[in-house]
Amino acid sequence: MPLQMSAVMIGVGDLATSRKFYAEGLGCAIEKEFPNFVSVSLGDGSPQLAIYERAAAAQDAGVPAEGSGFTGISFHYIVGSREAVDEVMDSAIAAGAGVVREAAAARWGGYFGYFSDPDGYLWKVACPS
Repeated sequence: MPLQMSAVMIGVGDLATSRKFYAEGLGCAIEKEFPNFVSVSLGDGSPQLAIYERAAAAQDAGVPAEGSGFTGISFHYIVGSREAVDEVMDSAIAAGAGVVREAAAARWGGYFGYFSDPDGYLWKVACPS
Protein backbone atom coordinates (compact mmCIF):
# COMPACT_ATOMS: atom_id res chain seq x y z
CA MET A 1 0.00 0.00 0.00
CA PRO A 2 1.52 3.40 -0.93
CA LEU A 3 2.07 5.90 1.84
CA GLN A 4 -0.37 8.84 2.08
CA MET A 5 -0.46 11.80 4.44
CA SER A 6 -3.79 12.40 6.17
CA ALA A 7 -2.62 14.90 8.78
CA VAL A 8 0.40 16.85 9.94
CA MET A 9 0.81 17.10 13.71
CA ILE A 10 2.67 19.87 15.49
CA GLY A 11 3.47 20.04 19.20
CA VAL A 12 2.84 23.50 20.67
CA GLY A 13 3.61 25.27 23.92
CA ASP A 14 0.20 26.88 24.38
CA LEU A 15 -2.75 25.14 22.75
CA ALA A 16 -5.12 28.11 23.21
CA THR A 17 -2.70 30.51 21.49
CA SER A 18 -2.15 28.16 18.55
CA ARG A 19 -5.88 27.42 18.26
CA LYS A 20 -6.61 31.15 18.09
CA PHE A 21 -3.80 31.75 15.57
CA TYR A 22 -4.92 29.05 13.13
CA ALA A 23 -8.70 29.21 13.61
CA GLU A 24 -9.45 32.87 14.24
CA GLY A 25 -6.35 34.50 12.76
CA LEU A 26 -5.92 32.42 9.61
CA GLY A 27 -9.51 31.23 9.22
CA CYS A 28 -8.93 27.47 9.44
CA ALA A 29 -12.07 25.51 10.30
CA ILE A 30 -11.88 23.46 13.50
CA GLU A 31 -12.60 19.81 12.71
CA LYS A 32 -12.10 18.26 16.17
CA GLU A 33 -11.37 19.67 19.60
CA PHE A 34 -10.29 17.96 22.81
CA PRO A 35 -8.50 19.21 25.98
CA ASN A 36 -4.96 18.52 24.62
CA PHE A 37 -5.70 18.45 20.88
CA VAL A 38 -7.27 20.51 18.11
CA SER A 39 -7.55 19.48 14.47
CA VAL A 40 -8.06 22.17 11.83
CA SER A 41 -8.79 22.02 8.13
CA LEU A 42 -6.22 23.62 5.85
CA GLY A 43 -8.59 23.53 2.89
CA ASP A 44 -9.42 21.24 0.00
CA GLY A 45 -6.59 18.96 -1.07
CA SER A 46 -4.56 19.57 2.10
CA PRO A 47 -4.05 17.25 5.04
CA GLN A 48 -5.54 18.26 8.37
CA LEU A 49 -3.30 20.09 10.82
CA ALA A 50 -3.34 18.40 14.22
CA ILE A 51 -2.26 20.72 17.03
CA TYR A 52 -1.23 18.97 20.28
CA GLU A 53 0.19 20.31 23.50
CA ARG A 54 3.89 19.59 23.05
CA ALA A 55 4.21 17.41 26.18
CA ALA A 56 1.12 15.39 25.23
CA ALA A 57 2.40 14.92 21.66
CA ALA A 58 5.79 13.75 22.94
CA GLN A 59 4.11 11.36 25.37
CA ASP A 60 1.93 10.00 22.56
CA ALA A 61 5.05 9.22 20.53
CA GLY A 62 7.02 7.98 23.53
CA VAL A 63 9.84 10.55 23.14
CA PRO A 64 11.16 13.45 25.28
CA ALA A 65 9.41 16.82 24.86
CA GLU A 66 12.59 18.91 24.94
CA GLY A 67 13.97 20.41 21.75
CA SER A 68 14.12 23.72 19.94
CA GLY A 69 15.52 25.44 16.90
CA PHE A 70 15.00 24.52 13.28
CA THR A 71 13.33 21.14 13.08
CA GLY A 72 14.11 20.60 9.41
CA ILE A 73 10.50 21.12 8.36
CA SER A 74 8.53 24.00 6.90
CA PHE A 75 5.02 24.21 5.49
CA HIS A 76 4.54 25.64 2.00
CA TYR A 77 1.46 27.38 0.66
CA ILE A 78 1.58 27.96 -3.11
CA VAL A 79 -0.80 30.66 -4.32
CA GLY A 80 -1.62 32.14 -7.72
CA SER A 81 -0.26 35.69 -7.51
CA ARG A 82 2.10 38.08 -5.75
CA GLU A 83 -0.96 39.83 -4.36
CA ALA A 84 -2.14 36.57 -2.82
CA VAL A 85 1.29 36.05 -1.21
CA ASP A 86 1.07 39.53 0.32
CA GLU A 87 -2.52 38.91 1.47
CA VAL A 88 -1.63 35.64 3.21
CA MET A 89 1.46 37.18 4.80
CA ASP A 90 -0.55 40.20 6.01
CA SER A 91 -3.26 37.93 7.46
CA ALA A 92 -0.68 35.83 9.28
CA ILE A 93 1.06 38.90 10.69
CA ALA A 94 -2.27 40.35 11.85
CA ALA A 95 -2.95 37.01 13.58
CA GLY A 96 0.35 37.24 15.47
CA ALA A 97 2.84 35.55 13.14
CA GLY A 98 6.46 36.56 13.16
CA VAL A 99 7.99 37.74 9.90
CA VAL A 100 10.92 35.46 9.13
CA ARG A 101 11.55 36.69 5.59
CA GLU A 102 9.69 39.57 3.97
CA ALA A 103 7.94 38.64 0.73
CA ALA A 104 10.12 39.54 -2.25
CA ALA A 105 10.98 38.54 -5.79
CA ALA A 106 13.12 35.41 -6.08
CA ARG A 107 16.05 34.76 -8.43
CA TRP A 108 14.09 31.89 -9.95
CA GLY A 109 11.32 34.27 -11.05
CA GLY A 110 8.78 33.65 -8.32
CA TYR A 111 7.80 35.64 -5.26
CA PHE A 112 7.79 34.39 -1.68
CA GLY A 113 8.04 35.14 2.02
CA TYR A 114 8.21 33.23 5.30
CA PHE A 115 6.33 33.66 8.55
CA SER A 116 6.42 31.71 11.79
CA ASP A 117 3.47 30.63 13.91
CA PRO A 118 3.41 31.21 17.70
CA ASP A 119 5.63 28.14 18.27
CA GLY A 120 8.15 29.02 15.56
CA TYR A 121 6.93 26.63 12.87
CA LEU A 122 7.87 28.07 9.48
CA TRP A 123 5.39 28.75 6.70
CA LYS A 124 6.55 29.72 3.19
CA VAL A 125 4.00 31.50 1.03
CA ALA A 126 4.96 31.60 -2.65
CA CYS A 127 3.74 32.07 -6.19
CA PRO A 128 5.63 30.63 -9.16
CA SER A 129 5.82 33.84 -11.19
